[in-house]
Amino acid sequence: MLAPLVACLVLVGIHSYLGLHVIAREVIFVDLSLAQMAALGSVVALLYGVAPDSQTAFVFSLLFTCIGAALFALTRTRGKGRVPHEAIIGIVYVVASAAAILVADKAPRGADAIHDVLEGAIIWITWPTIIKKGAAYAALGLLHFVLRKRFIAISFHPEEAERRGWSIRFWDFLFYMSFGVAVTMSVPVAGVLLVFTMLVVPAVIAFLFSRNVRKMVYISWGAGMLASLLGLYVSYQGNFPTGPAIVCMYGLVLLAAGVLRRLGVGRDSAADVAPLPAD
Repeated sequence: MLAPLVACLVLVGIHSYLGLHVIAREVIFVDLSLAQMAALGSVVALLYGVAPDSQTAFVFSLLFTCIGAALFALTRTRGKGRVPHEAIIGIVYVVASAAAILVADKAPRGADAIHDVLEGAIIWITWPTIIKKGAAYAALGLLHFVLRKRFIAISFHPEEAERRGWSIRFWDFLFYMSFGVAVTMSVPVAGVLLVFTMLVVPAVIAFLFSRNVRKMVYISWGAGMLASLLGLYVSYQGNFPTGPAIVCMYGLVLLAAGVLRRLGVGRDSAADVAPLPAD
Protein backbone atom coordinates (compact mmCIF):
# COMPACT_ATOMS: atom_id res chain seq x y z
CA MET A 1 0.00 0.00 0.00
CA LEU A 2 3.02 2.32 0.06
CA ALA A 3 2.76 3.28 -3.62
CA PRO A 4 -0.95 4.19 -3.40
CA LEU A 5 -0.24 6.19 -0.22
CA VAL A 6 2.54 8.19 -1.88
CA ALA A 7 0.31 8.70 -4.94
CA CYS A 8 -2.46 10.06 -2.71
CA LEU A 9 -0.08 12.47 -1.01
CA VAL A 10 1.19 13.70 -4.39
CA LEU A 11 -2.36 14.20 -5.65
CA VAL A 12 -3.37 16.01 -2.45
CA GLY A 13 -0.39 18.34 -2.78
CA ILE A 14 -1.60 19.85 -6.05
CA HIS A 15 -5.37 19.33 -5.91
CA SER A 16 -6.03 20.63 -2.40
CA TYR A 17 -4.29 23.89 -3.38
CA LEU A 18 -6.24 24.21 -6.63
CA GLY A 19 -9.38 23.50 -4.63
CA LEU A 20 -8.88 26.73 -2.67
CA HIS A 21 -9.23 28.67 -5.92
CA VAL A 22 -12.28 26.62 -6.88
CA ILE A 23 -14.05 27.42 -3.60
CA ALA A 24 -13.03 31.09 -3.72
CA ARG A 25 -14.36 31.41 -7.29
CA GLU A 26 -17.57 29.59 -6.29
CA VAL A 27 -17.25 27.20 -9.23
CA ILE A 28 -17.50 24.04 -7.14
CA PHE A 29 -18.23 21.64 -9.97
CA VAL A 30 -15.59 22.90 -12.38
CA ASP A 31 -13.35 19.95 -11.49
CA LEU A 32 -16.15 17.45 -12.05
CA SER A 33 -16.95 19.10 -15.37
CA LEU A 34 -13.34 19.21 -16.60
CA ALA A 35 -12.79 15.65 -15.40
CA GLN A 36 -15.83 14.56 -17.40
CA MET A 37 -14.46 16.37 -20.46
CA ALA A 38 -11.20 14.45 -19.99
CA ALA A 39 -13.20 11.24 -19.68
CA LEU A 40 -15.06 12.06 -22.89
CA GLY A 41 -11.73 12.54 -24.64
CA SER A 42 -10.45 9.17 -23.45
CA VAL A 43 -13.63 7.40 -24.59
CA VAL A 44 -13.44 9.10 -28.00
CA ALA A 45 -9.83 7.92 -28.26
CA LEU A 46 -11.01 4.41 -27.48
CA LEU A 47 -13.56 4.67 -30.27
CA TYR A 48 -10.71 5.30 -32.71
CA GLY A 49 -8.77 2.30 -31.45
CA VAL A 50 -6.30 4.20 -29.27
CA ALA A 51 -4.89 2.29 -26.27
CA PRO A 52 -6.24 3.75 -22.98
CA ASP A 53 -2.80 4.24 -21.38
CA SER A 54 -1.05 5.66 -24.45
CA GLN A 55 0.25 9.17 -25.04
CA THR A 56 -2.29 9.59 -27.83
CA ALA A 57 -5.14 8.90 -25.40
CA PHE A 58 -3.70 11.56 -23.07
CA VAL A 59 -3.63 14.05 -25.96
CA PHE A 60 -7.28 13.31 -26.72
CA SER A 61 -8.22 13.87 -23.07
CA LEU A 62 -6.17 17.06 -22.84
CA LEU A 63 -7.71 18.44 -26.03
CA PHE A 64 -11.25 17.98 -24.72
CA THR A 65 -10.20 19.46 -21.36
CA CYS A 66 -8.80 22.52 -23.14
CA ILE A 67 -12.15 23.00 -24.87
CA GLY A 68 -13.83 23.00 -21.45
CA ALA A 69 -11.24 25.42 -20.05
CA ALA A 70 -11.84 27.81 -22.94
CA LEU A 71 -15.61 27.66 -22.42
CA PHE A 72 -15.29 28.44 -18.72
CA ALA A 73 -12.90 31.32 -19.30
CA LEU A 74 -15.10 32.88 -22.01
CA THR A 75 -18.36 32.52 -20.07
CA ARG A 76 -17.18 34.05 -16.80
CA THR A 77 -19.26 37.13 -16.04
CA ARG A 78 -18.73 40.08 -13.75
CA GLY A 79 -20.65 39.84 -10.49
CA LYS A 80 -23.67 37.58 -10.54
CA GLY A 81 -24.38 37.93 -14.24
CA ARG A 82 -27.60 37.06 -16.02
CA VAL A 83 -26.67 33.36 -16.08
CA PRO A 84 -24.65 32.03 -13.10
CA HIS A 85 -21.28 30.62 -14.11
CA GLU A 86 -22.05 27.47 -12.15
CA ALA A 87 -24.98 26.82 -14.49
CA ILE A 88 -22.66 26.81 -17.51
CA ILE A 89 -20.31 24.46 -15.71
CA GLY A 90 -23.17 22.13 -14.84
CA ILE A 91 -24.41 22.11 -18.43
CA VAL A 92 -20.95 21.23 -19.73
CA TYR A 93 -20.76 18.38 -17.22
CA VAL A 94 -24.16 16.95 -18.16
CA VAL A 95 -23.56 17.20 -21.91
CA ALA A 96 -20.07 15.69 -21.60
CA SER A 97 -21.48 12.84 -19.49
CA ALA A 98 -24.23 12.12 -22.00
CA ALA A 99 -21.80 12.30 -24.91
CA ALA A 100 -19.41 9.91 -23.13
CA ILE A 101 -22.24 7.40 -22.69
CA LEU A 102 -23.21 7.67 -26.37
CA VAL A 103 -19.63 7.23 -27.54
CA ALA A 104 -18.98 4.40 -25.06
CA ASP A 105 -21.96 2.54 -26.50
CA LYS A 106 -20.13 2.35 -29.85
CA ALA A 107 -16.58 1.90 -28.54
CA PRO A 108 -15.02 -1.47 -27.63
CA ARG A 109 -14.85 -1.86 -23.84
CA GLY A 110 -16.73 1.45 -23.59
CA ALA A 111 -18.66 0.49 -20.45
CA ASP A 112 -15.47 -0.66 -18.73
CA ALA A 113 -13.80 2.61 -19.66
CA ILE A 114 -16.62 4.64 -18.05
CA HIS A 115 -16.35 2.54 -14.88
CA ASP A 116 -12.56 2.97 -14.75
CA VAL A 117 -12.87 6.72 -15.20
CA LEU A 118 -15.29 7.01 -12.29
CA GLU A 119 -13.52 4.73 -9.81
CA GLY A 120 -9.90 4.96 -10.96
CA ALA A 121 -7.19 2.41 -10.25
CA ILE A 122 -4.97 4.07 -7.67
CA ILE A 123 -4.37 0.75 -5.91
CA TRP A 124 -2.45 -0.48 -8.98
CA ILE A 125 -0.29 2.59 -9.51
CA THR A 126 3.42 1.96 -10.12
CA TRP A 127 6.46 3.90 -8.93
CA PRO A 128 7.47 5.06 -12.45
CA THR A 129 3.98 6.51 -12.88
CA ILE A 130 4.21 8.27 -9.52
CA ILE A 131 7.58 9.78 -10.43
CA LYS A 132 6.41 10.91 -13.86
CA LYS A 133 3.18 12.47 -12.62
CA GLY A 134 4.89 13.92 -9.56
CA ALA A 135 7.35 15.75 -11.81
CA ALA A 136 4.49 17.13 -13.91
CA TYR A 137 2.59 18.27 -10.80
CA ALA A 138 5.76 19.91 -9.49
CA ALA A 139 6.02 21.88 -12.75
CA LEU A 140 2.39 22.98 -12.39
CA GLY A 141 3.06 23.92 -8.77
CA LEU A 142 6.03 26.02 -9.85
CA LEU A 143 3.86 27.79 -12.42
CA HIS A 144 1.28 28.62 -9.77
CA PHE A 145 3.98 29.76 -7.36
CA VAL A 146 5.50 32.13 -9.92
CA LEU A 147 2.08 33.51 -10.90
CA ARG A 148 0.53 33.24 -7.44
CA LYS A 149 -0.14 36.98 -7.07
CA ARG A 150 -2.29 37.09 -10.21
CA PHE A 151 -4.08 33.81 -9.57
CA ILE A 152 -4.80 34.60 -5.91
CA ALA A 153 -5.97 38.12 -6.69
CA ILE A 154 -8.33 36.99 -9.45
CA SER A 155 -9.72 34.14 -7.35
CA PHE A 156 -10.08 35.98 -4.03
CA HIS A 157 -10.34 39.65 -5.15
CA PRO A 158 -11.75 39.71 -8.71
CA GLU A 159 -13.10 43.27 -8.40
CA GLU A 160 -9.66 44.59 -7.48
CA ALA A 161 -8.07 42.64 -10.34
CA GLU A 162 -10.51 44.29 -12.77
CA ARG A 163 -9.77 47.71 -11.28
CA ARG A 164 -6.08 47.14 -11.97
CA GLY A 165 -6.89 46.48 -15.61
CA TRP A 166 -5.81 42.85 -15.75
CA SER A 167 -7.14 40.65 -18.54
CA ILE A 168 -9.43 38.45 -16.45
CA ARG A 169 -10.32 36.10 -19.30
CA PHE A 170 -6.67 35.52 -20.20
CA TRP A 171 -5.71 34.68 -16.62
CA ASP A 172 -8.85 32.61 -16.22
CA PHE A 173 -7.96 30.59 -19.31
CA LEU A 174 -4.40 30.10 -18.07
CA PHE A 175 -5.70 28.98 -14.67
CA TYR A 176 -8.26 26.59 -16.14
CA MET A 177 -5.66 25.21 -18.55
CA SER A 178 -3.26 24.38 -15.71
CA PHE A 179 -6.20 23.07 -13.74
CA GLY A 180 -7.28 20.96 -16.70
CA VAL A 181 -3.80 19.49 -17.16
CA ALA A 182 -3.76 18.39 -13.52
CA VAL A 183 -7.23 16.84 -13.81
CA THR A 184 -6.38 15.10 -17.09
CA MET A 185 -3.34 13.46 -15.51
CA SER A 186 -5.17 12.54 -12.32
CA VAL A 187 -8.41 11.04 -13.62
CA PRO A 188 -6.86 7.88 -15.16
CA VAL A 189 -5.17 7.14 -11.82
CA ALA A 190 -7.65 8.25 -9.16
CA GLY A 191 -10.95 8.48 -11.04
CA VAL A 192 -13.43 11.33 -11.29
CA LEU A 193 -14.94 10.86 -7.82
CA LEU A 194 -11.66 10.84 -5.89
CA VAL A 195 -10.16 13.73 -7.85
CA PHE A 196 -13.26 15.84 -7.18
CA THR A 197 -13.13 14.92 -3.50
CA MET A 198 -9.44 15.79 -3.16
CA LEU A 199 -10.10 19.18 -4.70
CA VAL A 200 -13.18 20.23 -2.80
CA VAL A 201 -13.19 18.63 0.66
CA PRO A 202 -9.73 19.78 1.93
CA ALA A 203 -10.43 23.29 0.62
CA VAL A 204 -13.82 23.40 2.36
CA ILE A 205 -12.15 22.34 5.61
CA ALA A 206 -9.54 25.07 5.18
CA PHE A 207 -12.23 27.71 4.62
CA LEU A 208 -13.92 26.61 7.83
CA PHE A 209 -10.89 27.54 9.92
CA SER A 210 -9.11 30.40 8.15
CA ARG A 211 -9.16 33.06 5.44
CA ASN A 212 -5.39 33.47 5.27
CA VAL A 213 -4.25 31.82 2.03
CA ARG A 214 -1.02 30.42 3.44
CA LYS A 215 -2.79 28.93 6.46
CA MET A 216 -5.53 27.53 4.22
CA VAL A 217 -2.91 25.77 2.08
CA TYR A 218 -1.42 24.09 5.16
CA ILE A 219 -4.84 23.12 6.54
CA SER A 220 -6.00 21.66 3.22
CA TRP A 221 -2.77 19.68 2.83
CA GLY A 222 -3.05 18.31 6.36
CA ALA A 223 -6.73 17.40 6.03
CA GLY A 224 -6.17 15.71 2.67
CA MET A 225 -3.20 13.70 3.89
CA LEU A 226 -5.06 12.57 7.02
CA ALA A 227 -8.16 11.50 5.08
CA SER A 228 -6.08 9.68 2.45
CA LEU A 229 -4.09 7.80 5.07
CA LEU A 230 -7.21 6.76 6.99
CA GLY A 231 -9.03 5.81 3.79
CA LEU A 232 -6.19 3.58 2.64
CA TYR A 233 -6.02 1.95 6.07
CA VAL A 234 -9.77 1.20 6.05
CA SER A 235 -9.51 -0.13 2.50
CA TYR A 236 -6.64 -2.42 3.46
CA GLN A 237 -8.17 -3.69 6.70
CA GLY A 238 -11.69 -4.15 5.36
CA ASN A 239 -10.78 -5.23 1.82
CA PHE A 240 -12.89 -2.40 0.39
CA PRO A 241 -12.42 -0.74 -3.04
CA THR A 242 -9.68 1.82 -2.46
CA GLY A 243 -11.09 4.87 -4.26
CA PRO A 244 -14.59 4.78 -2.72
CA ALA A 245 -13.12 4.06 0.72
CA ILE A 246 -10.91 7.15 0.54
CA VAL A 247 -13.83 9.30 -0.69
CA CYS A 248 -16.00 8.19 2.25
CA MET A 249 -13.17 8.91 4.69
CA TYR A 250 -12.87 12.43 3.28
CA GLY A 251 -16.56 12.86 4.08
CA LEU A 252 -16.00 11.71 7.68
CA VAL A 253 -13.02 14.04 8.12
CA LEU A 254 -15.14 16.93 6.81
CA LEU A 255 -17.87 16.00 9.29
CA ALA A 256 -15.34 15.97 12.14
CA ALA A 257 -14.00 19.36 11.03
CA GLY A 258 -17.54 20.73 11.00
CA VAL A 259 -18.10 19.53 14.55
CA LEU A 260 -14.86 21.17 15.69
CA ARG A 261 -15.88 24.41 14.00
CA ARG A 262 -19.26 24.33 15.74
CA LEU A 263 -17.42 23.88 19.04
CA GLY A 264 -15.61 27.15 18.38
CA VAL A 265 -12.24 25.90 17.14
CA GLY A 266 -10.71 28.42 14.71
CA ARG A 267 -13.52 30.95 15.09
CA ASP A 268 -11.19 33.96 15.25
CA SER A 269 -9.05 32.82 12.32
CA ALA A 270 -12.09 32.16 10.13
CA ALA A 271 -13.11 35.80 10.46
CA ASP A 272 -9.88 37.03 8.84
CA VAL A 273 -10.07 38.28 5.26
CA ALA A 274 -7.61 36.94 2.71
CA PRO A 275 -5.11 39.75 2.04
CA LEU A 276 -4.69 41.08 -1.48
CA PRO A 277 -1.22 40.28 -2.88
CA ALA A 278 0.89 43.29 -3.81
CA ASP A 279 1.15 43.87 -7.56
